[in-house]
Formats: sequence, C-alpha cells, structure tokens
Amino acid sequence: MTARRDASQSARTARGSGAGTRQRAPRLSVDDWIEAAFDLLVREGVTGVKITRLCEELGVTKGSFYWHFPDIDHLMKAVADRWCAIQNETLLALKETTSIPGDQRLEAMAAQLMSQRGWAVEVAVRDWARSDSQVADSVARLDNQVFDVVQSTLLDLGFDAEEARLRSGVLVYAGVGFLHARDHLPDPTIDEVRRVFALLTTRD
Repeated sequence: MTARRDASQSARTARGSGAGTRQRAPRLSVDDWIEAAFDLLVREGVTGVKITRLCEELGVTKGSFYWHFPDIDHLMKAVADRWCAIQNETLLALKETTSIPGDQRLEAMAAQLMSQRGWAVEVAVRDWARSDSQVADSVARLDNQVFDVVQSTLLDLGFDAEEARLRSGVLVYAGVGFLHARDHLPDPTIDEVRRVFALLTTRD
C-alpha cells in the first residue's frame, strides 16, 4: 500500500514538474500584431495577411488575436495608420534635405531607393493602395512630395522651370518603374544609378 502511495505521489510530482516547465505562448502587444502583419504584407502581399497565417507566424492561438482586434479589418486599419505615420516621417525627412547641396540631395534619395527593404515595402504598399483609399492617399502625398523635392533641386542646380518639371517627371517615373520592374530586369548598380542622375541633372 505504502509503495503504491509513494508511486502515485511520484507521478503527481512528475506531472506537476512537467507543467511548470511547459513553454507558454508569448504575451503579445498590439504593436507586435501590427509589426507581424506589416512584415507579412511585405513578404506575401495584402491577400496573404490572414488571422490563421499570423497566428502561425507568432506561435499563438486565434484567441490572442481576438483579445486585441475584433476582426482582420481592424488590424489592417491599424497597419494603415502605422504606415501613414511612417510616411509622415518620410515627408519630414524629405523636407529637411533641402538644406543639402543639390547633387548630394539627389544622391541621398537614390540611396534610399536602392535599399532592398525599401524596394519590398514600396512594392507591397503600392499594391495595397489599389484596394485601400487611406493608403492610396498616403502614397499619393509621398509621390507628390518627392516630385516637389526633385523639381526644387533641379531649379537649385540652374534649370529653368520647364526643364526642371520635365526632368523631375522622368526621374520620378523612372523610380516608380524601377520598383516594379526589378524582378524582371537587371538591377542597376549604385554607380549606374548615379550616372543616370548625372545624365538628367547636368546642364549642357
């Protein structure tokens, strides 16, 4: 009898010990869900952002998701708000570049364009903008701000208003096209990008 009681006690102790060492699911914040959704958006596009997929990525159950958001639409609204905040920071940074000499200003913008992370984010967000008006408005504001900064830079470099407008259009459209064609065409090197900038920003 004593032996059976000891064995039973040992089993309960072992089970209790196992429960104590069982790995718990991570406690996630709203920011964790937003960052995970944004990362998934960049990798797989807006159609890839689903509750089940996010839970798999984060190693949690759907209950964790619904603790923070009533549905996927509310999460995507939060992601859109975060993206707009990032865009506002970008707009401020672009405005600050006006204090940099013209040639250096354009080179700094080109360096941002050549960023691998920048490529992926821009393509994913522009695709998302096709179905989300808030994101579309944010993308349009950034595009216009980029155009204004490039045009202002070309005016600073001595081009007249018409030449500055035309060359700015070529540079901005080339940049957008570069984002979408990079998977199908050879990637230009930093030196090649600088040569294109020089071609379009150097006066005869």
